[in-house]
Amino acid sequence: MTHISPLSQQLTPARFDREEGYRTLDLLQDQTTQHAALSGLEQSLPGFADWIVTALFGGTYQRTNLSLRDRQLLNLAALTTVGGVDPQLHGHVKTSLRVGLSREEILEVFAHLAPYIGVPRALAGLRVATAALTEAEETAR
Repeated sequence: MTHISPLSQQLTPARFDREEGYRTLDLLQDQTTQHAALSGLEQSLPGFADWIVTALFGGTYQRTNLSLRDRQLLNLAALTTVGGVDPQLHGHVKTSLRVGLSREEILEVFAHLAPYIGVPRALAGLRVATAALTEAEETAR
């Protein structure tokens, strides 16, 4: 008779570090970006913003096989593909600058995406990215 251990014993435990999540969020996103993404959530759905920070920044971002730069490229592609998430895409464009992507590299993402996700969706993402880059440049002056 074969003994099969419970699934919970077969899997690698997920890491969720709340404090590291908030440290990573502060490293990656400025206060304006954080506020745009998370403000109002506590009034609507108490605890949801904390769950987002803990699960994403204290969990997913703590995995070691992708760099922050790689994660940002993926975020730009995913958010552009999904569409309709302009505030999140705007914030991730600014975060991309913080992790070392250049303006040119960020803009190239949208040219690369066009044949895969369609020109209209890539153009919509490019408009958001251009606005975010302009805002970042004006803030830096």
